[in-house]
Amino acid sequence: MSDRLTTQYLEQVTKHMKKLHDEEGESILKAARMVADQIKEDRLVYAYGPGGHSNLGSQELFFRAGGLMHVSAILDEGTLLSSGALRSMAIERTPGYSSIVMDEYGLQQGDLLIIINAYGINSATIDAALEAKKRSIRTIGVTSRSHADETPADHPARHPSKKNLYELVDVVLDSSTFANSFLLNAMAAEAIGMLAKDGVTPPIWKSGNASGGDEWNGQFIERFKGKIKKL
Repeated sequence: MSDRLTTQYLEQVTKHMKKLHDEEGESILKAARMVADQIKEDRLVYAYGPGGHSNLGSQELFFRAGGLMHVSAILDEGTLLSSGALRSMAIERTPGYSSIVMDEYGLQQGDLLIIINAYGINSATIDAALEAKKRSIRTIGVTSRSHADETPADHPARHPSKKNLYELVDVVLDSSTFANSFLLNAMAAEAIGMLAKDGVTPPIWKSGNASGGDEWNGQFIERFKGKIKKL
């Protein structure tokens, strides 16, 4: 192994990505099928990362050139790092907070919610999963089983129930923060492929910097602007 830290980092990242590719393939396809079916019904797919850097996962799926138009990112100011790092950590540990956020975004029965949080233990994350169950909302969890299992039951960040996200969702993509983009984009790519095979033209965003991008996107912005809260 090289003594360069960047080389060691690359080797570890590559090893981890290969492991995800080999071990999470079936789960990626299950999650992609859920996403594709939701879009075929012209319904939104909500992405929520209740935690400082977990918000990056929901932003990765949202309004991305080549990404799916039906994604609504739940970008609540409470846990965004731009509102303050310590504030974000305090709010993600506050029981009941996610229920308010889900009310604000109007999540209801039949919706699909992707919950992204590496440790999958904090109150905002667990409340989102529990509230989804109450509302008959299907869920995909992007989280690390090992992180959750290794976190003590009495850790101050844990939800009062001591539950783990991976125990509460319909499909789990076993991940870590830096690998979230890989798994989420793999899921989106598979969903796009499934839509094409099902005879549905995949509704994807084009870059506003590309020729014809504004014109292409414009036909959909009017349609989605009232539905996707942060558009």
